Amino acid sequence: MGASATPERVAITDAAAGMVRQLTAQHGPLMFHQSGGCCDGSSPMCFPVGMFITGAGDVRLGTVDAGLDDPVEVFMSAAQFEYWKFTHLTIDIVPGRGAGFSVEGPTGMRFLIRSRMLTDDELEHFGLLVPPAGG
Repeated sequence: MGASATPERVAITDAAAGMVRQLTAQHGPLMFHQSGGCCDGSSPMCFPVGMFITGAGDVRLGTVDAGLDDPVEVFMSAAQFEYWKFTHLTIDIVPGRGAGFSVEGPTGMRFLIRSRMLTDDELEHFGLLVPPAGG
């Protein structure tokens, strides 16, 4: 992230963006919802827009630029966000078959999340930086 770039909570690798472009050509506009477990583990699930309905219990993490006309929205449940709010997520793709209903399933590839802790600058931007004690 450059000095003038606005911090984001989510990004996408070039390889995953390429898969999103292929899947968009097949299924139309897509969105991601970061799964909280159960049958999907903690995989980012990719759905055609309108197939997965988000609501008040979901947090919009932001968008990823997959090289399409419109960015792809990324969501997570509010309860899960409380545990992940200090992390930056990057959507990637690897060989394998996911266990969920994500649209990449038949391709022999699966989306996954790579995470890292937010930097101090990012924490400050998102209002999460806690001042040092006594300071």
